[in-house]
Amino acid sequence: MPTTRRDLLKLAGAGAVGLGLRPALALAGETAETPARKATKPLRILILGGTGFTGPNQVRYALARGHKLTLFNRGRKPKEWPAPVEELVGDRNTGDLKALAGREWDACIDNPTSLPFWVRDAGQVLQGKVKQYVFISTLSVYASDKEPGQDETAPAAAYKGKDAMKETQETLRADIEGLYGPLKALSEKEAGKWFPGITTVIRPGLIVGRGDESDRFTYWPVRLGRGGDALAPGDGKDPVQFIDARDLAEWTIRMVEGLSLGVWNAMGPGSELTMGGMLDGIHGAIGSSARLVWASADFLEQQKVSPWGDMPVWIPATGDTAGANRRRNQKAVAAGLTFRPLAETVNDTVAWWKTLPPERQAKLRAGIAPEREAQVLEAWKSKKG
Repeated sequence: MPTTRRDLLKLAGAGAVGLGLRPALALAGETAETPARKATKPLRILILGGTGFTGPNQVRYALARGHKLTLFNRGRKPKEWPAPVEELVGDRNTGDLKALAGREWDACIDNPTSLPFWVRDAGQVLQGKVKQYVFISTLSVYASDKEPGQDETAPAAAYKGKDAMKETQETLRADIEGLYGPLKALSEKEAGKWFPGITTVIRPGLIVGRGDESDRFTYWPVRLGRGGDALAPGDGKDPVQFIDARDLAEWTIRMVEGLSLGVWNAMGPGSELTMGGMLDGIHGAIGSSARLVWASADFLEQQKVSPWGDMPVWIPATGDTAGANRRRNQKAVAAGLTFRPLAETVNDTVAWWKTLPPERQAKLRAGIAPEREAQVLEAWKSKKG
């Protein structure tokens, strides 16, 4: 069975408190469910990317808060925005950032970067032109998942290649296990080099919700929606951590509004949630008739049923992954990170899933295939007698 988060990434395909000048707390009475209120001061925000999974949520929330937005990407546009948005075209793979030259913004949010040279190139153009640089990183930067309760000060993964600045998207995809975390960690350092004293690093874990094309979380409401006996991993007691893309996006904008600097683990929920609790919550939210059949981790390993890949979200809380889903998020919560109810995330994910074409719904991109699940369930029932 895979023993590290980087192993699990391969299966999937792929600061101290008080550094901020003003706390990025949610406004009094504001929760994940309430409509966005206008910010006290409109800001000029540059978003690198903005058309993927979390980016559009940042755009919509920032517009609702009254900010002026500029997007820089290769020209992708998912839909019409609810208010005017300036859109600049370039290509960070080829170093084409000419559209950013000579411009200034209050803040830059760098969403898609996994390569240090992307940060270097952005720094060469934007240094001295932005008052805050927000780098969206990942929990995969950490060197170890063994110890539960680690915070933002835990050691980062080391890069073992020859020249990080020569790594490309192609080399990253070829060795996602060995490169993803270390290159993200080096990208964080590069951000600090080019934007000293004005950098915010946000490290989310599994990002879920409507629009998630990975299907890692989506697998569970879709599977439980089919009914019947549903294979579930372990004994239900392993912890899980994830964050709704909207909660991450909205908090990121509030961190810009508060000019909050430093490093932050950004994942939920607010208190420990187990795999059993998550599946029970999904079961109840969709009114499922499925019966969960819990199979031990040892048995699943024998059957070559992988955590994270075949059983999405789940990472066994033992051995080298004992702390994988027990990272501390108290610093971010104290800075205003809020979480919408699990049922809201589930129901919105299901509603989005149902809008997809039939051919897309026919095959989930994560989770065990139905035929294989049936075989494993039969083997488990035979074992139990």
